[in-house]
Amino acid sequence: MSIKQTQYLSKTVSDLKPSGIRRFFDLAANMEGVISLGVGEPDFVTSWAVREACILSLEQGYTSYTANAGLIELRREISNYLKRSFSVEYSPESEILVTVGASQALDLALRAIINPGDEIIIVEPTFVSYAPIVTLAGGVPVPIHTNSKDEFKLRPEQIEHVITDKTKAILICSPNNPTGSVLSKEELVEISHIVEKYNLLVISDEIYAELSYDQPYTSFASIEKMFDQTILISGFSKGFAMTGWRLGFVCGPGEILQAMLKIHQYTMMCAPTMAQHAAIEALRGGMQDVEAMKKSYRQRRNFFVNSLTEIGLPCYTPGGAFYAFPSIENTGMTSEEFAENLLLEEKVAVVPGNVFGESGEGYVRCSYASSIEQLQEAIKRMGRFMEKRK
Repeated sequence: MSIKQTQYLSKTVSDLKPSGIRRFFDLAANMEGVISLGVGEPDFVTSWAVREACILSLEQGYTSYTANAGLIELRREISNYLKRSFSVEYSPESEILVTVGASQALDLALRAIINPGDEIIIVEPTFVSYAPIVTLAGGVPVPIHTNSKDEFKLRPEQIEHVITDKTKAILICSPNNPTGSVLSKEELVEISHIVEKYNLLVISDEIYAELSYDQPYTSFASIEKMFDQTILISGFSKGFAMTGWRLGFVCGPGEILQAMLKIHQYTMMCAPTMAQHAAIEALRGGMQDVEAMKKSYRQRRNFFVNSLTEIGLPCYTPGGAFYAFPSIENTGMTSEEFAENLLLEEKVAVVPGNVFGESGEGYVRCSYASSIEQLQEAIKRMGRFMEKRK
């Protein structure tokens, strides 16, 4: 008699939906000549100086575990970087933890603060992993819907409408994935008043902090009175073009960091040693490369967003990250229909907006982290696709 293996699975895991992004990546992977605007990673190679620092660390035999919290040299560089770039000062000894990507940092933060049934407010459209990670930690994700009219920005009154006695924290991502929306300092201050009033935590995902194009970036932790109520999450994947290195970090008040460290000790031990050595070099000498990438992304953004509007896909100008989030409502198709038809007919891969939550329906996410030549060809194909629907 055969045994159904599903009987052994956690109900929580069984009920999780697989990532909606993966289906389109898998479709595109089996087709030739596809231009992918779906992948959320830089098209730049990690700078040579950073790669060389990694190679040197291997040659010198640095292949053992580091301290659980990460190399103290790296934590000091992270502290210095945050202080000079965003006016936020964390103790390298007790308030910074090096993680395996920002994703692990987010997982640790949620598991460290959530009791069963605690509610975590997330802002839709939202990165695909936020709600599932909240659920896996035993919490309840509570979505707030935003829209293009407001540039997908969170409004303070929206927070008050969903707060209950079970609300523990708000998860904010600015610059945002998938919309590219950036919250200004003034807007963050308004949110901070609600946070203070209801004594909430803010988990601030700042992985795209280096990629803010039209205004200086403001870290939520730098807002007055918010340092002790903020868990700051970031890493090296986006701004430093180090996605495959899997290196992130989380900063916050000492007691919360120590709780995260306990989980990290039991589940991960430490982040990859050679990646940590590379990251030290990235922070010490890699800012010119970051600025060069940022300049290139800004130029691509301007071309791509203007071109989308010209071919009949209205798109507000995103302030950061490397995503455009155009409306496809005038086509009469759902987000999934649009993405699938565009892929099959013109071999351009985009991500349907509904995978980022209900408020993403009617939009698609396009990454402009591709060469200008590829973006030009993608616009040409998308324009042809739209012409057929007139």
